Amino acid sequence: MQSQKTLSPPRVVRRLAGPALSMLMAAVLSACANYAGIKSDKQLSEPATYTTTQSIPAEQGHWPSADWADQFGDAQLKALIAEALQGSPSLERARARVASAVAFSEGANANTLPQVGAGYSFSRQRYTENAMVPPQFAGSWQSENKAFINASYDLDLWGKNREALKSAVSGVHASEAEAEQVKLTLSTAIARAYNELARLYTLLAIAQDEVKQRREVLRVTNGRVTMGLETEVEKRTAEANLAASEVAVSALEGAIQRTRYQVGALLGQGPDRGLAIARPNLGAGDEVRLPDNLPADLVSRRPDIVAARWRVDATLHDIKVAKAEFYPDINLTAMIGLDALGWGRFLRAASRTAGAGAAIHLPIFDGGALRAQLKGRYADYDFVVANYNETLVNALTDVATQLSDIRAVDAQIDNAVRSDTAAQRALTLALAQYKAGLTTQLTVLNAQTNALRSSQVVANLRMNRRDRQIALAAALGGGFTDTSDSITKAVQVR
Repeated sequence: MQSQKTLSPPRVVRRLAGPALSMLMAAVLSACANYAGIKSDKQLSEPATYTTTQSIPAEQGHWPSADWADQFGDAQLKALIAEALQGSPSLERARARVASAVAFSEGANANTLPQVGAGYSFSRQRYTENAMVPPQFAGSWQSENKAFINASYDLDLWGKNREALKSAVSGVHASEAEAEQVKLTLSTAIARAYNELARLYTLLAIAQDEVKQRREVLRVTNGRVTMGLETEVEKRTAEANLAASEVAVSALEGAIQRTRYQVGALLGQGPDRGLAIARPNLGAGDEVRLPDNLPADLVSRRPDIVAARWRVDATLHDIKVAKAEFYPDINLTAMIGLDALGWGRFLRAASRTAGAGAAIHLPIFDGGALRAQLKGRYADYDFVVANYNETLVNALTDVATQLSDIRAVDAQIDNAVRSDTAAQRALTLALAQYKAGLTTQLTVLNAQTNALRSSQVVANLRMNRRDRQIALAAALGGGFTDTSDSITKAVQVR
């Protein structure tokens, strides 16, 4: 008869423990919260998807450099921009946001490393005589000393802390790009306000010339009235025209004062700083030609696009963090120290204490909190993707608009200059004929009006073109280039 081998109870338990534990873990994991069905189909747009060959042609030009304002040949403008970048409150706010992002990334990095701490405590206590206290301590006062060093480490099996760190680093890059955008916006605002000041000074010079001409007309008119060649009507008309011209001069002087104050504010200084600004001496600037491969390269040249792209990258890592929350967390802890009643035994070897352990957190039922959190991260992702795509479209449109405006102004300037040349010649002839008594005052006034208007048109067109040049330099990134780690091509998040 074949004998049957029997297992002892402890051996049976050990034999069954492995499969039972596996079945238990499988059952627990199947009962865990999950993120099935939560996803996004949004994607970043590529510049190549937009048709720009007609509106943004390749012209073998160059990208603007960081000192793009030097093209106008005005040393004061360069100095004002440098001053603004040193002391502007808006730039200080941007720097503070970068510092905050850096601090946050340092905190995220700390979470990926072991944590070590130390402590000491002292307590004085009377032990009860009516509880489970050894007789030698019952009813006595004792001092307890504790000193310990503890350490903990999150195994981060699912990469939650690592993804949080990547998100924080991307946030730093985004904040840095946003700070560059603030710098570009500020320097552009300074240049455009300075150009407006130049425009006002040019118009003031034209208005002052008009005052001189109308004073001369009034002088001639008074002489002709004395000789009986003109009436009191012509005299009063000349006086009224002179007064109107003087009002225009006063208005322009007031506008110059306001613009000075505006520049002073942009510099982060008080209004008196604006009063110290000398009259601008701006040149025409460089030839306007767009660089090649512009739509593709623009995404790394415009700080607002770069910042938007880093925000997308940060949100992608936030989604991975939210997904990792659905899986178990395992934390390891260890402690070593001294624990003794009284002072005499505190430093003895027998007072040593030590321990180690592991803590496991497994989400099973949370009322949908984790799914809601992940849905929120995907909503954030959809938002930042839409913001990136909108920023890209606006940037391409911005470049096309500024270029179109410059080309349109160029065509207008040629015609305006010819018109102004003719109007100034007509005014010279009218004044000469009026002095010689060969024409009427009305002819002179009409010639003056035409000459004034034509001079103003030419001045405004030239200043508008320079303003569009400044705006185009900003639209092309103002010399910014993304030097941070490159972001891989965006893929659909599943």
